[in-house]
Amino acid sequence: MAASAAFLTPARPFPSLGRAAYLTLVALVFLFMFTPLIFVVWVSVFQNEVITFPPQGYTLRWFVNAWANPSFLGGFLTSIEIGLFSMLAGLALGVPASFAIVRGRFPGREALNAFLLSPLIVPGIVAGTAIYIYFVQLELWTGLRVIATLPGFILAHVALTIPWTVRLVSASLVGVEPSVEEAAANLGARPLTTFRRVTLPMIRPGLVAAGIFSFIVSFTDLEMSLFLVGPGRSTLQIAMLQYLEWKFDPTVAAVSVVQIALIGAGLMVTDRFVKLSKVV
Repeated sequence: MAASAAFLTPARPFPSLGRAAYLTLVALVFLFMFTPLIFVVWVSVFQNEVITFPPQGYTLRWFVNAWANPSFLGGFLTSIEIGLFSMLAGLALGVPASFAIVRGRFPGREALNAFLLSPLIVPGIVAGTAIYIYFVQLELWTGLRVIATLPGFILAHVALTIPWTVRLVSASLVGVEPSVEEAAANLGARPLTTFRRVTLPMIRPGLVAAGIFSFIVSFTDLEMSLFLVGPGRSTLQIAMLQYLEWKFDPTVAAVSVVQIALIGAGLMVTDRFVKLSKVV
């Protein structure tokens, strides 16, 4: 009887050829995306001073060599400083702009939104050239030196952080029903109190995501920073580029691995508290 039942039970269908091809394509895409990352991590522990395959052995001395280099250490601290200030300035300007775009009803609202998001589609080289020319003209008109200064660096990088802030905070605000804020106002809450106790907790994922991505974009920027760097000051990305002009050893790969680890750890820790998949 059991054998008869087993015989009558329909066999599970084999995956279709189309599904198998789709899964294979997805696997190849992921392999293509992660292969450079795997090679960077691998090269960072090569014993060879000149990168050749296969390696002669493995060592961690390139990580020690990287952070013993004053250019890398100074560039890292400068990139952190510029990234943090640019992130905070982008949030301070982008959050009110997001409220105006989402909640406001005025002529030119869509044009304002397109203008604030436009740096996302402008190549970094073009943006860096334009900002450099603007800073030169500003110095000629006012005598105020902005080029090769920390405030000038931060001001230029704010142009990178505002689009991310506007995009992500606006996406969060769209999901907040205005009736919730109106109910708080009807109960006697002042506008600032309504924002702090009602709106702000509801858009927290967007704020966190905006802060993280703004910092990452500023921290990893190279194209724009090339036009703004001055004597005695350099970002980590520029320090890596200058190092490669004279040497080609795994030191730069070791610095890249540290960057990847820091950014990845920040994203994972943040995702534990705020699910970035909901806002990105």
